[in-house]
Amino acid sequence: MAGTNERKLGDLIKEFIRNHRLEDKITETRIMSSWEKVMGSSIALYTDHISIRKRTLIVKLRSSVLRNELHYAKKKIIRMINEELGTEAIDEVDFR
Repeated sequence: MAGTNERKLGDLIKEFIRNHRLEDKITETRIMSSWEKVMGSSIALYTDHISIRKRTLIVKLRSSVLRNELHYAKKKIIRMINEELGTEAIDEVDFR
């Protein structure tokens, strides 16, 4: 059909996500679903909440001892999460 406005469904979905500023929420959901796989079940048990703000992963933990330990492994955690997601989704981690 000449003159039709044909576009790929994937492109339309990406455009919708971008236009509605849903990238962070989708990334947040992907991290939440893979958090236990990336970090292990013991750390996942002490994790209360995960969110993303301006490419910073914010992780609320129940243990101050664990928070201090994870602070020293920030670069490794960022690398592991980005590898799991297959994209450079986060630049920083803030443990609270």
